[in-house]
Amino acid sequence: MEAARVQPKELEHFLRIANKAVDLAAEVLRDKFGRVEARLKGHADFVTEADTESQRVVCEVIHAEFPDHGFLGEEGGNFPPEEESTYFWILDPLDGTTNYIHGVPFFSISLALAYRDEVLVGVVLDPMLNERFTAVRGGGAFLNGRPIRVSSVTTLGEALVSIGLPPRVMADSADVRWMVQSAVHCLSLRRTGSAALNMAYLAAGRFDVSWALTTKVWDVAAGSLLIEEAGGVVTNLKGEPLSVKGGPYVAAANRGLLEEFFRAVGFRS
Repeated sequence: MEAARVQPKELEHFLRIANKAVDLAAEVLRDKFGRVEARLKGHADFVTEADTESQRVVCEVIHAEFPDHGFLGEEGGNFPPEEESTYFWILDPLDGTTNYIHGVPFFSISLALAYRDEVLVGVVLDPMLNERFTAVRGGGAFLNGRPIRVSSVTTLGEALVSIGLPPRVMADSADVRWMVQSAVHCLSLRRTGSAALNMAYLAAGRFDVSWALTTKVWDVAAGSLLIEEAGGVVTNLKGEPLSVKGGPYVAAANRGLLEEFFRAVGFRS
């Protein structure tokens, strides 16, 4: 079955199950908020029992409903698609772990369903504000059931820009150069600590441009669909459509704003 031929009723069923799964994960994160201990899983990269428990409950829901689907989560224990034609789910069970362990109530759960090279369903849930951003391919983007659209900003000088930085940056890194040029050319910057919410906020018209140079597939899968379905554009660093595999991204409310941003950071002639 080609992705484009998935029936609307199927997509809505996928979305219902995704919502059920992230609701259970949200209960876990709210219950453990403010009382977890973190451990390092890499350089300045933390994981908590909340991350692993959130992923466990989501995985259980998905596997019970769709035992033949693949699953890719940030905390491991994955069962990837056995063949190209298999659906697979992409999960970040706690996007914003550093915020979470410091008691900053800005984090999210990001869950997407992909088929081959296309994301079909995306959900980003903010458990603390009870804001649920959802999209299905070809069906628009929504916040708590209400349609959302990207902003109408067309010039970089009026743009509120969200940026994603790794835990440690070198003074001469591309991240720093992009951050400085963003600050010079844009209205203002925000570094929230959650790539998924950055993208969801752009889809809702709260941010006008968003970028991150060190993202993984689970950071951006759901958010990229939200932006596209809300009328925005999200690309890789060549200005091409972002792959389902994720990677560095730049997103904007419209193509003109995206190209102006690329020129401002010296990435376009």
